[in-house]
Amino acid sequence: MLLNSIRGFFMALADSIPGISGGTIAYLLGFYDLFIDSLNNIISNNKEKRKNSLTFIIQLGCGWIVGLIICVSILSTLFTNHIYIMSSFLIGLTIFSIPEILKEEKSSFDFSPKGMLFNIFFFLFGLILVILITTYSSRGSASGSAQLISLDAGKALFLFIAGDIAISTMVLPGISGSSLLMILGLYLPIINALKVFFGFDFSVVPSLFCFGFGILFGIFTTVRLVKKALEFHRSSTLSLILGLVVAATYAIAQGPTSLEIPKAPLSFETFSFISFIIGWIPILLITYLKKRKIGVHS
Repeated sequence: MLLNSIRGFFMALADSIPGISGGTIAYLLGFYDLFIDSLNNIISNNKEKRKNSLTFIIQLGCGWIVGLIICVSILSTLFTNHIYIMSSFLIGLTIFSIPEILKEEKSSFDFSPKGMLFNIFFFLFGLILVILITTYSSRGSASGSAQLISLDAGKALFLFIAGDIAISTMVLPGISGSSLLMILGLYLPIINALKVFFGFDFSVVPSLFCFGFGILFGIFTTVRLVKKALEFHRSSTLSLILGLVVAATYAIAQGPTSLEIPKAPLSFETFSFISFIIGWIPILLITYLKKRKIGVHS
């Protein structure tokens, strides 16, 4: 149980930061296949498989919750007090991760004329989609945890879909669910709302419930769809993902507008080049671990 809780703890550290996926950590620590199989087997007809999978997920979840609580407390303060430094760091983390994704998946891309046409189309689709969503989110929503205190049908549906999308990306190596939340304008509001909740202020519970229900729905449904898309249409799916990742830098730059007290978007004047370079360090560490094949295997 302790081993699986430690695994969950490190996954939470990754899932809490845009640019790094909990699935990446699971992959590096050697239990990614076990993790994915357990998610799929929760609703298996085989009673023994279902029992073992549920036990594993619960143990993993205990460590994940502890890691999340610690991260939320730290990240909420950092984003509130040092938003431009953190935004610069996250942009560096995102940009430096792109060459690693390309190198890791080089053989998966279809470079035929037809394949390249599809790749370009899906890349541009992901890029434009993120820009449109980010622009709409920054103009049309309230800021900070206040965004999640009031709840109507439209916002409840949006939170449900966001939770569904987030968990679907969090379980895939190289794809960050937190980055997707950043794109949707929900990363900082969710982080702040969790901090409010952990402080025993339950005004955000309805919104967090909708988000959490979307996560549960995603575990049982969308995760399987994403796996199928990567299995049968990997080149196009990866191109779409790359478009989302590249455009995530725009979403991160708009992040300061979603603070409790909104600030101007990241600009050349507020950009921190040192923090940007520091964002390379986690990518270098992950690359080193891959080369050394350091991990804890099940």
